Amino acid sequence: MFDRPRKTFARFLTSTRAAASSAPQERPHNLFEAAAVYVSARAEDDQDRIDEAAGWVSPEALSFGVSELACRAVIALARERDESPRTVARALLGLPAA
Repeated sequence: MFDRPRKTFARFLTSTRAAASSAPQERPHNLFEAAAVYVSARAEDDQDRIDEAAGWVSPEALSFGVSELACRAVIALARERDESPRTVARALLGLPAA
């Protein structure tokens, strides 16, 4: 009579213990997260964080992420300043207006 509830309860305890005992898995970093950390660390001259972010993804992926971040930053600044992305990019690099 009590065998079925006991087995159900035992199964429940086993499943909750397994879930509790397994440490939370650290999710892998994506290339945009790596690029954001890498660029911000470069801006702050933090070599430890630069090295850490560079190890999260392949060099090619990091390069793509940094390029995408640069494009998005220039577009955001251009909208904020009400200027063309070309003008903003040249200004950021210290180049004369074209």
